[in-house]
Amino acid sequence: MIDSRMSTELSPSTDRAIELRAAVRFPLCVPVSLSTEEGEIAAMTVNISANGVLFELPSGVRVGSSVSFMIPMPAEAMGTPTDVVVNCAGRVVRCAQSKNGWQAAAVIDKYYFSH
Repeated sequence: MIDSRMSTELSPSTDRAIELRAAVRFPLCVPVSLSTEEGEIAAMTVNISANGVLFELPSGVRVGSSVSFMIPMPAEAMGTPTDVVVNCAGRVVRCAQSKNGWQAAAVIDKYYFSH
């Protein structure tokens, strides 16, 4: 998951960088439509945290561009009587080619829930 507050430190026992994040990532693979400045892109979430989301998509997205998307969450996962949709708006902070196409990381700047 993406976290704008991510930092690295050296491990004293190995002198290798350790990635530190302020938010826990949760694996979540659901199809979403990513609305970008260039249009709609069919994407799949890879993981999500309180601060961001990682997507797999067929084409790259410009770093810094604004994005919006809706993530359907089942009632069981949310502890609610009905399914919930999380409506998110944010910006792309990283985009790179992957073995399955492209991966784009987005920081979530604002969100709200709907049914």
